[in-house]
Amino acid sequence: MAEPEDEIVRSRSASSIQRAYTLVEVLIVVTVLGIAGAMVVPSFGQIGVLRVQGAVRTIVSDITVAQSDAIAFQRGQGMQFFADPTASRYVVAEVVNGNFDIELDKVREQMIGGAEFGGVFIDNINLPNNRLIFDELGGPVTGPDSGVPAGTGWIELAGPTQRFRITIEAYTGRVTVQTIEDEIVIDG
Repeated sequence: MAEPEDEIVRSRSASSIQRAYTLVEVLIVVTVLGIAGAMVVPSFGQIGVLRVQGAVRTIVSDITVAQSDAIAFQRGQGMQFFADPTASRYVVAEVVNGNFDIELDKVREQMIGGAEFGGVFIDNINLPNNRLIFDELGGPVTGPDSGVPAGTGWIELAGPTQRFRITIEAYTGRVTVQTIEDEIVIDG
């Protein structure tokens, strides 16, 4: 029979054994971390692209909300766009008594650009008086007190690496978005 003193020595020596990582285990961990890093780093480069697309989505959603509010409240709604490379913005306002006043009847104002939206700005606007007005049926019209349907119009956004065109169709107000490829002109 073992003496109690021998058992104490055995338990102490068993608990004092240290476990270490082998070189192969360390290499596997470093390799897995390297592969994970290689997958994550390129996605950081796409953050600017995602911010530009966020600006496009913001404008499209505000157009859709303005059109929906015009239908829901049976009262005109409009948007005034301002193209400025340093401070692009738009204002959503109600049409009240046939007037579209972005100061008195403002619902919302949205700045476009800066770091939040990846340096994007409103570059070109093809709308009557840079305005998009919806009548009480949600159709785009030429003016706040007009029953004349507006033609198809568009807004272009320019970012550091991308350009988008938001098109608002005549009669229906359907909104579509397309990427604009820069045209290369070759002299000769």
